[in-house]
Amino acid sequence: MSAPITDFSSYLRDVPDFPKPGITFKDITPLLNQAEVFTAAIDQIAEQVRHLRPTHFAAIESRGFLFGGGLCERLGAGFVPLRKPGKLPWKTYSESYQLEYGQDSLEIHVDAAAPGDRVVIIDDLLATGGTAAAAVNLVRRTGAEVVAAAFVVELDFLDGRSKLHGFEIHSLVRVSD
Repeated sequence: MSAPITDFSSYLRDVPDFPKPGITFKDITPLLNQAEVFTAAIDQIAEQVRHLRPTHFAAIESRGFLFGGGLCERLGAGFVPLRKPGKLPWKTYSESYQLEYGQDSLEIHVDAAAPGDRVVIIDDLLATGGTAAAAVNLVRRTGAEVVAAAFVVELDFLDGRSKLHGFEIHSLVRVSD
């Protein structure tokens, strides 16, 4: 039996000038491409938030969905999709936010969570914090409590963590430059 995977940084790929010149994209595809590594990432995030007793994982489209499903299965929680505008078929709340390289919006079903629910936000990357902060605002609009946010990669130099308050924040890989 091999040793447990604890360093996920070697499973990331830098893609220069994507999605625009000057941006170095942190690609998680190599991590996703290896079942043992992908499973270990989900297991580690699950262990980081298990003590919070989450009732739901709110996953940010689209890479957050990849982790959200596995986390829901591991911890017996419900899945809340946070999607781009016009993709959810029911009544929604919407929240606009700034990206590192533009502006966007997310939506949530108005009945996706409720008072008493304990929600963990999940996504692949924390950069400037705009997307995650919008996700937090959306979940709170349903009346649910955000108990944590979890990310595969956190770009420390963009200080996205500073936009998130009142709950635990977990990242498998923290990039300082």
